[in-house]
Amino acid sequence: MNSQNLPNTEGGVFAQISQLDHEQVVYCHDPESGLKAIVAIHNTVLGPAAGGTRMWAYDNEQQALRDVLRLSRGMTYKNAISGLNIGGGKAVIIGDARTQKTEALFRSFGKFIEGLNGKYITAEDVGITTQDIEHVAMSTKYVAGKPEYMGGSGDPSPVTAYGVYMGMKAAAKKAYGSDSLSGKKIALQGVGHVGEYLLEYLIKENMDIYVSDFYEDRVKEICNKYKVNGVEKDKIYDLDVDIYAPCALGATVNDDTLKRLKCDIIAGAANNQLEDEQIHANLCREKNILYAPDFLINGGGIINVYYEIIGNYNRERAYKHAEKIYDYTFKLFEQAEQHAINTHEAALRMAKARIEAIGKLKARL
Repeated sequence: MNSQNLPNTEGGVFAQISQLDHEQVVYCHDPESGLKAIVAIHNTVLGPAAGGTRMWAYDNEQQALRDVLRLSRGMTYKNAISGLNIGGGKAVIIGDARTQKTEALFRSFGKFIEGLNGKYITAEDVGITTQDIEHVAMSTKYVAGKPEYMGGSGDPSPVTAYGVYMGMKAAAKKAYGSDSLSGKKIALQGVGHVGEYLLEYLIKENMDIYVSDFYEDRVKEICNKYKVNGVEKDKIYDLDVDIYAPCALGATVNDDTLKRLKCDIIAGAANNQLEDEQIHANLCREKNILYAPDFLINGGGIINVYYEIIGNYNRERAYKHAEKIYDYTFKLFEQAEQHAINTHEAALRMAKARIEAIGKLKARL
């Protein structure tokens, strides 16, 4: 196996790292197990970097690099705005999570994480299960989201979904004057682990629910199980709904979809929902669409993992922390309105202010 800091390759890789202010990017390759992974450590001012690992069949390595750079940066702000004492990092494994997983691959990945000596702590993300994390944990102690029978916090998806639900209700309170979602129409894009848990909350609210997913068989499964409406993945943006909830991959709020979306609120679990943060956050504001920043409302998962990292895990404590996302989100909307800025910019200011304050304090110590 071999692992090294990012090489000077064509395509402006170092420029991308510099532009997003990353501290370190590591490529991990093990031909025997088939492992191809990238670990991105964005910022460790608040503590060791923490964030999940995603397994996805990327079209090419540049796409994987772009994803991990954006995701790790998002984790920095997510952890900061959630009040956690950890920095931001992320990892991606290039491969099909449905067909290319092996125990050897995840044990190999764990060796690379161990080699970072605690600068990055990994956990679950898209395509990763608690069983995969168990295999990673065979090779490293710098992993969280372990199964409960191993003393871990288990699947973080339920807490992620709960936090998104809280953020969505805060958005409804701001947009409609009431946080009740009863009778509202929602387009739920992506019904993986988090999406399904979120769906269960929405059903209890008696919402009119439309779902889509990258995998058509998943849509059929969910529709049969919950008696909701299935939609082709490319048509989910054309529905006349109250809320659009992106819960799959990022960048689904873009020039094309904003021309098609007919909703009052965008609030979902996906990371990096805005293809261009400033352009599309401003477009949402111009179109009077209330955007609940993803790195604020989808913080429940890392909140859950954080309490495992610091020890003496208690799920009730994690849920109570995630419940505060309601208040954080409503406060954010008020600040954005007060300063006449888009909601994403308001969230960034809140997160950066905490990082800068702690950074200055550390410099004096």
